[in-house]
Amino acid sequence: AARAQVAATCSVHFPCEVPQLAPAMSYETADSQKEEFRKYLEKNGIISQLTRVLVGLYEEPERPGNAIDYIKKYLGAPTGVDVEELRADNDELKRQNADLEAKVASLTSQLKELQAEQAEG
Repeated sequence: AARAQVAATCSVHFPCEVPQLAPAMSYETADSQKEEFRKYLEKNGIISQLTRVLVGLYEEPERPGNAIDYIKKYLGAPTGVDVEELRADNDELKRQNADLEAKVASLTSQLKELQAEQAEG
């Protein structure tokens, strides 16, 4: 019963989430685009996955303090991750990697020069 209630709510709200189209477009075109989007969501399992998440949230004995974190956790996404900190770390590691690659190129060049000198001498 909970699944049917949530599914009915989802089917009512999904079309509302589609961006509004220009007023010059006919309602038929807007309806066909909404239907195409709904089929896309259904084909890719998004509707069923969201329905499961919402049913899980509905059936929780105690409502979680942060519903977004609950949904992320339910879908398997990490929670409590500072994305900006990870991006900064990634940028720093990229910079260090570029420095090391430049050093390798320089040392490789020096090695070739020394090998050439040794072969001549």
